[in-house]
Amino acid sequence: MNTIYAGFWLRFVAWFIDVCLLGMIGWIVIAPMLATVGLASNFSFSDFQNTEDVAALIAVLSAMIGISWAVNEVMKIVYHSFMESSKYQGSVGKMALGLIVTDLQGQRLDFGKALVRNLCKLISNLTFTIGYIMAGFTEKQQALHDVIAGALVVKKQPELSPTPIKSN
Repeated sequence: MNTIYAGFWLRFVAWFIDVCLLGMIGWIVIAPMLATVGLASNFSFSDFQNTEDVAALIAVLSAMIGISWAVNEVMKIVYHSFMESSKYQGSVGKMALGLIVTDLQGQRLDFGKALVRNLCKLISNLTFTIGYIMAGFTEKQQALHDVIAGALVVKKQPELSPTPIKSN
């Protein structure tokens, strides 16, 4: 059976589906945290009398942004690692497009390897997304995090059901 590697654009669409899904879920998780931090700060616009007040507001807003980013990144890494190592072998976006994540031998990733792959996405991000764009130019359509983790994203092959043997 021929392996059909998932190229850049298929993976991009799967990513977009996941971003929308995780964005909705993320706000359900993050919004109460941000509200708690905001309420605890007891800021009101009439309180800004001097530069120390403005600096304090900037510090609180920076902390809120940092917390939001960290929670979002952890949530994405855990979600993708869990889904890629599950029986589905991919996120909701990948499943919607008929894609799965495998190791180089076509086997399902264990959680550790899926975790390494998803942690390495941080490296792909740090390369100004060149790590992702690589998927459009490598022989097996691998992004940088796939190469590092020894993983592939491929089109799911239809399951072959055994042909019943007819007796005469």
